[in-house]
Amino acid sequence: MLKYNNILILGSGGREHAIAWKLAQSPLTGKLYFAPGNAGTAQLGENLPLKETEFEKIREIVLSKEIGLVVVGPEIPLVEGIHDYFLTDAELQKIPVIGPVAAAARLEGSKDFAKQFMLRHHVPTAAYQSFVKSQQQQAFTFLESLQPPYVLKADGLAAGKGVLICASLEEAKRELTEMLENSRFGQASTTVVIEEFLSGIELSAFILTDGDSYVILPEAKDYKRIGEGDTGPNTGGMGAVSPVPFADAAFLKKIEDRIMLPTMQGLKADGIDYVGFIFFGIMNVAGDPYVIEYNARMGDPETEAVMPRIKNDLFEVFTAVAEKKLHTIHLETDPKFATCVMAVAPGYPASYPKGMEINGLEPLTEGVVFHAGTTTDPSSGKILANGGRVLGMTSFGNTLTEALESTYRLAGNIHFEGMNYRKDIGKDLQ
Repeated sequence: MLKYNNILILGSGGREHAIAWKLAQSPLTGKLYFAPGNAGTAQLGENLPLKETEFEKIREIVLSKEIGLVVVGPEIPLVEGIHDYFLTDAELQKIPVIGPVAAAARLEGSKDFAKQFMLRHHVPTAAYQSFVKSQQQQAFTFLESLQPPYVLKADGLAAGKGVLICASLEEAKRELTEMLENSRFGQASTTVVIEEFLSGIELSAFILTDGDSYVILPEAKDYKRIGEGDTGPNTGGMGAVSPVPFADAAFLKKIEDRIMLPTMQGLKADGIDYVGFIFFGIMNVAGDPYVIEYNARMGDPETEAVMPRIKNDLFEVFTAVAEKKLHTIHLETDPKFATCVMAVAPGYPASYPKGMEINGLEPLTEGVVFHAGTTTDPSSGKILANGGRVLGMTSFGNTLTEALESTYRLAGNIHFEGMNYRKDIGKDLQ
């Protein structure tokens, strides 16, 4: 077992609250700490006033609070090497980190690296080429060789907003110029990946690995666009459904055989010791799975629909990862549906206000609310909106319809000024 059972969770979103909510159910879990956390995590443990990228301050906290395990929620500290920082510090190196080292997190940190990895290890993905600013004319020529629509991806991290799907060649060339010449996504679009468009329906698949073995988590489907009918700009995610009705046992077996296994074998072949979650963004193209992206962590809002379906004690699962004994874990999944709908601030994903009081959070008669962009007013104790995506409202049902009806009843009882949420999450799957 771990030396200490106190856990530090890095991050401040709904994903981190959902992981903490699950950990808090274990009698083995000690005290939960969050950096920086939100109003929901504060109800489960102690929020700390530091960012997830302040490695030296994290070091002080880990040692002073007798932390036995660190769980990394978001991608930036992983790409910046938080796990490597622990491994190279004499006092930290024996403290397990759930999250890959920087070399492994490049699967998310660089779209070009990920595409090269997939080609090298025969993981099915869309045809592509990568370009930098000096290759703009070659990029135009490559675009001209493709059929519309056109997919442009910023190579680096862009907070889930660095993928553009352009309907016309003219729009694709204009957007490519914005990315390469005018740094539309900052450093992230110094290199741009242009991909062949895959026509199909998306879902998210996940594994948790200790570097040798892995367990497959429940799959989910998320909804990225702000508007109903999948219209409007991309967001970090407006809702999620798990399980995914079209992902039957045969299709999920294809994902494991053609994608998950070759990915794990590829990491080993490349000498990369991967510990943590791997998110596979999958496109179902006429019954065959293709990878459209890797993430080096759990998805958000998918986590808010996936975690409630896991029956195992999450502390025991994470301990098995830390001890490289994940092969001893049989993951049990609740067959019920879990559906999550995100309540977002007015104006999101563009500029939006903060500080609106949130009402109706208690008492809850059904479901669970995962906090994302929230904070607690220190003087009044009121819970306030403090981000674009404010709350993930999750509920359950024996059928998808039951779960959605319950989730929307839950949403109807919660209110803050300008609150917006999609009314059609999961409707395309019914």
